[in-house]
Amino acid sequence: PEARPVAVPDLTTEASLRTIDHWINGSLVRSASGRSGPVFNPATGQVRGEVAFASADETRAAIAAAEAALPAWSATPPLQRARIMFKFKALLEEHTDELARLITVEHGKVYDDALGEVTRGLEVVEFAVGIPHLLKGEVTENVGTNVDSHSLRQPLGVVAGITPFNFPCMVPMWMFPVALACGNTFVLKPSEKDPSCPMRVAQLLKQAGLPDGVFNVVNGDREAVDTLLTDSRVGAISFVGSTPVAEYIYRTASTHGKRVQALGGAKNHM
Repeated sequence: PEARPVAVPDLTTEASLRTIDHWINGSLVRSASGRSGPVFNPATGQVRGEVAFASADETRAAIAAAEAALPAWSATPPLQRARIMFKFKALLEEHTDELARLITVEHGKVYDDALGEVTRGLEVVEFAVGIPHLLKGEVTENVGTNVDSHSLRQPLGVVAGITPFNFPCMVPMWMFPVALACGNTFVLKPSEKDPSCPMRVAQLLKQAGLPDGVFNVVNGDREAVDTLLTDSRVGAISFVGSTPVAEYIYRTASTHGKRVQALGGAKNHM
């Protein structure tokens, strides 16, 4: 697919006070839930904007978009998926400064740390570019008399990621680049504390040529999370955050038949 430029305002300035909504089916979608929360600049204490909290219906709309995009995307050859990820990698390199500044003005980490975070996420995209080789199955001849064994690697379907405040760029990129390269479609629920960087990443994915609906972002709170955990169309959940929430997510999503990886309690010694 051809790259499609997306016009966006300068989100790193305080003058860009706005409502941060959702990214569904390849475009910004205005929230109708009537619920929102403030987004602060930790360095100044000033409110930069409001982030919309998705309703269950809005979250289901994102899941539906991912489900509709799945047949064509999963049938796309891995080499073509890798080409889109390669264009995405180039766009990340081009917009590294912008993404780092978005992290700084909403998370509060210093600019150099924010640059390092973008770099760590970029490294996962670099890994995902090699997906044509990584998706190769295995063949074992003569496992029994006149019997050969072979394995296939196939996408799970619609998958979701729930990510924390501390790394708004890096932790989502632990999840979606590999998931997309493997032929899954994705719904991301980032932290409501620093949502601008994930939204900008969604726009860069579209600019790289990712088909509409393959990657979606819903902002919000527990209502959006619980919808992702219980909707039967979501096949797997990845989570990073606190231990109590990790336990809740693992218990709830696995009860509803989903594959779950829930990483909790990763505090350092300080």
